[in-house]
Amino acid sequence: MRRLILLRHAKSDWPDGIADPERPLAARGRNAAPRIGAYIAQEHLLADRILVSPARRTRETWDLVAARLPPPKVVASEPRVYDASAARLMTVLREQPKDAHSVMLVGHNPGLEDLAELLVASGPAPHLASMAEKFPTGGLAVIDLPVDEWSATAPGIGRLDRFVTPRDLGGND
Repeated sequence: MRRLILLRHAKSDWPDGIADPERPLAARGRNAAPRIGAYIAQEHLLADRILVSPARRTRETWDLVAARLPPPKVVASEPRVYDASAARLMTVLREQPKDAHSVMLVGHNPGLEDLAELLVASGPAPHLASMAEKFPTGGLAVIDLPVDEWSATAPGIGRLDRFVTPRDLGGND
């Protein structure tokens, strides 16, 4: 069994004259990310390997989340996660080493939402409905995959363990 954790960056700002990869978090995002980090710590959703898009908003999200967690085994900037399609994210996922039993991707929509939709075949109805409605900024999907190696990951095999948003954790995000 493998566990995939998908974390969409927290709410970002849109300052004039700033290129998309350099967009920072908005105040709402800086408030929401630590709540998600606290939830991850409380629920022991600690990944062996974290792959973070190099975009500023994803790096800032991860830094605020990570401040609430014990140090992970591996954290890497993964350029292929930035502005990635579900197909590209699937390729990245299938390349993960066998010793990583859980992987977290910190990235963007629509890729994360599309990947979750591609992988998930079952799970608790309220979580499935919430994820199908919207995968908002700061959204966290935990997907269990019945495979021995990441290379065996395929569409429709995942079970959604949970889907949590900053709003679920008591914010106005």
